[in-house]
Amino acid sequence: MYLLKDKVVAITGASSGIGKALATDALSRGAKIAICARNEAKLREAIGIDSPNVLYVAADVSKEADCQRFVEATLQKWGRVDVLINNAGISMRALFEHADLQVIRELMDINFWGTVYCSKFAVKSIRENKGAIVGVSSIAGFRGLPARTGYSASKFAMQGFLEALRTELLHTGAHVMWVSPGFTASNIRNVARSADGSAQGETPLDEGKLMSAEQCAAIILDGVEKRKRTIVMTGQGKLTVWLNKLLPGLADKLVFNHFLTEPNSPLKGY
Repeated sequence: MYLLKDKVVAITGASSGIGKALATDALSRGAKIAICARNEAKLREAIGIDSPNVLYVAADVSKEADCQRFVEATLQKWGRVDVLINNAGISMRALFEHADLQVIRELMDINFWGTVYCSKFAVKSIRENKGAIVGVSSIAGFRGLPARTGYSASKFAMQGFLEALRTELLHTGAHVMWVSPGFTASNIRNVARSADGSAQGETPLDEGKLMSAEQCAAIILDGVEKRKRTIVMTGQGKLTVWLNKLLPGLADKLVFNHFLTEPNSPLKGY
């Protein structure tokens, strides 16, 4: 059991949703937390804790220099990083035919390159301290989802990167894990990109029926402490992963039909 008490946990994208819940939960487990978001004022307001065990850093994870500064600030304050949780991310909802290519680039820059940058600057300390690198991925990292081509690509890339890194670190005592929360009540869909790159400003899902960010965060941190390899959180997610492996043609049809029924589905034009 790898307890988080007294560990230094760095979390990206912590100003709302799962990231905010991860920060609060990690603190309650006795961890010291370094947290970042693009807007430091919003981040401080969201967490609302002034403590020597909390480090606030303004950082845009799509920028290499910001990720380096975030990790270096953590190392300067506590001398180490034990756990890095790559949580920052954005989504999209638009048909590939209609999507501006800049939307795809932005998703790759944040979801994939943000993970690569932060992991690059933290990996030495994590290896030396036998810590953990975590990626908050999605079912879209196992199974491509229609009208979410850029999102799916970024999560496939994240998982491939983390799997390779896990294998590199196999005999070092360091751990690498990724998690697929499924549909979670968070802000990610409200700021998901439309075809032209603007924020959707709404979600097609009933947030009241989804897993809470707090439940999701607890599962993630339990997984870190138990050194889980991967976590697919929902029954629907697990079924999708296995069905895609065993009956991929059927999975194509079921996934298409599922997303066809969502409100204002882009697929209704096809």
